[in-house]
Amino acid sequence: MSDVHAAIAELQSRVAELEGRMAIRDLVSDYCHGFDKRDYARFLAIWWPDCVWDIGPPFGRFEGHDGIHEAIHRVLWPVWSESHHLTTNLRITFIDDCNATSVCDVDCVGTLVGDPQCQIVGATYDDTLQCRDGVWKIRERKVQIHYFNPIVGTQLAKPS
Repeated sequence: MSDVHAAIAELQSRVAELEGRMAIRDLVSDYCHGFDKRDYARFLAIWWPDCVWDIGPPFGRFEGHDGIHEAIHRVLWPVWSESHHLTTNLRITFIDDCNATSVCDVDCVGTLVGDPQCQIVGATYDDTLQCRDGVWKIRERKVQIHYFNPIVGTQLAKPS
């Protein structure tokens, strides 16, 4: 391979990685927006059909799109009347052109159904991501919950 062809191949690889990084960042944001805004189509679109979402105790492990549906519609949304996810510290590592891992921290503030007191959850998301036919999605997300506590005396209220 000539030097020019090698340089072009390297440049194409670097551009593909940059595009992958942006796509993975969008997946992290779409998780939050989809969950918090109760936009199931947006939320489901970030997962491969053969995905695993391991939320851990007290929620459980869910597999495939049917598992995502169960987790959202039967476990989580019925419990949360309101939620606001904030993800930070996203670190993406590419294994090869079609596989990556990422880790980010999340704080979620919200209220549980029937309880106006504010709750706060702190967790870490460890993701395995795959690019199939040029599209990045989550293959597996493992959630490690660090704390899940009420903020005593605090209620979420819109400004008046």
